[in-house]
Amino acid sequence: METSEFDYNLPEELIAQSPLKDRSKSRLMVLDKNTGEISHKTFTNIIDYLNEDDVLVINDTKVLPARIIGTKEDTNAKIEILLLRDLGDNTWECLTRPQKRVKVGSVIIFNDKLKARCLELKEEGITIYKFEVNGIFLEILNEIGQMPLPPYIHEKLADKDRYQTIYAKNLGSAAAPTAGLHFTKEILDELKKKGVKIIPITLHVGLGTFRPVTEDDPLKHKMHKEYYEIKEESAKMLNEAIENKKRIVAVGTTSVRTLESAIHSDNKFYPECKETGIFIYPGYEFKAVDALITNFHLPKSTLIMLVSAFASKEIILNAYNEAVKEKYRFFSFGDAMFIK
Repeated sequence: METSEFDYNLPEELIAQSPLKDRSKSRLMVLDKNTGEISHKTFTNIIDYLNEDDVLVINDTKVLPARIIGTKEDTNAKIEILLLRDLGDNTWECLTRPQKRVKVGSVIIFNDKLKARCLELKEEGITIYKFEVNGIFLEILNEIGQMPLPPYIHEKLADKDRYQTIYAKNLGSAAAPTAGLHFTKEILDELKKKGVKIIPITLHVGLGTFRPVTEDDPLKHKMHKEYYEIKEESAKMLNEAIENKKRIVAVGTTSVRTLESAIHSDNKFYPECKETGIFIYPGYEFKAVDALITNFHLPKSTLIMLVSAFASKEIILNAYNEAVKEKYRFFSFGDAMFIK
């Protein structure tokens, strides 16, 4: 297996730069993972494809306004920090740009309420900072922080809430679980009326979202760990679904990674808070997920490898080429795919 096998040609104009006014008006490609058959719908049609007693697993993580820009105390050099992971005691794992201007002991000043001291420099721009906070950290972040939009989005986001799912609850992500951006309250209400059970889990999206696979051999790619949590009620409902042979439909690759990391060898879920660095690629045998709602992913990324494991590389690449031909919108603010 080579990384180049997961490449496809994507015209730049198909990369969605801003969200649609109406979340649910995205297009929906419905893909049969066994036959490769494709149907073209709109996202509101997802209601027709989910059945009574299906369980829909959503990631209720909430995105931090995690991009903060400050100046280095001694030189006034502009430094951009992206908060990735809370290590406790006001210490965070961050991505620094440009990291070459920062040394251990460097102090970055953001305003009169917030500064950060560098404790450790790691590879790939990863830096550990201890923050000095005069006030409440999250309130200061809301004042000065920007939404951490991916680098392929060049337009400014007018409304911060459009980079949050409508069910976002647990603050801690460095990126949105974008498959969930298509859902509206009305769609969720219709699904509940139909008898679909909606189960929340949490995975705080981290650095993996921003990192392409650069190795020719994807198995040499280093996955970064992300925190996940499954609460008691969610574990119970998932176990009931498995016992009663009900379909588990994951919203997004973040839900897939959580479910596939958390299912135990006895085929059960338990309440737990852990980290996962799971890398799913073709040949992987899925233990929990039966169907998947997802967006269209970057070429040569771990996420296109994950969906290629769920269907097959040939079926996925054929579907992506069809999406390009039909001018679907790609990536975070783009259209959706339902793989069944």
